[in-house]
Amino acid sequence: MHQIKKKNYFKNGKVYIWKETFAIIKAKKSNPNAFANITAKNETTVIIDQSKYDEENVIEIEKGWKILTFDMVLPFGIVGFLAKVSQVLADEKILLFAISAYSTDHILVKEKDLVRAEEKLKELGCIIEEK
Repeated sequence: MHQIKKKNYFKNGKVYIWKETFAIIKAKKSNPNAFANITAKNETTVIIDQSKYDEENVIEIEKGWKILTFDMVLPFGIVGFLAKVSQVLADEKILLFAISAYSTDHILVKEKDLVRAEEKLKELGCIIEEK
């Protein structure tokens, strides 16, 4: 397993902010147009551009989220990367919703917290871009 101390993945690590604003939905079924569908044993979560969701598919909804993607290839076995991100944002009382892909991590933060989240990631050494 890779320890985060061996290489500082944050230093000059690119993070891009999606221009869209997203909703996190407890849904009746997955949506093929979503950023992500998470199907667990007892529920389906859909993360989708909040201007494009289907009201009839909603059980519960949380709107106003921005996606920040860590645009860097992270080793599959990296330990502590999201823990560090979570800690610096928690210190600022910033709520996050994390999603990990095979080699990329994404976090969602509320739109109202975006500027503070960007500042904290910059303090870690990240370069923030908008896409």
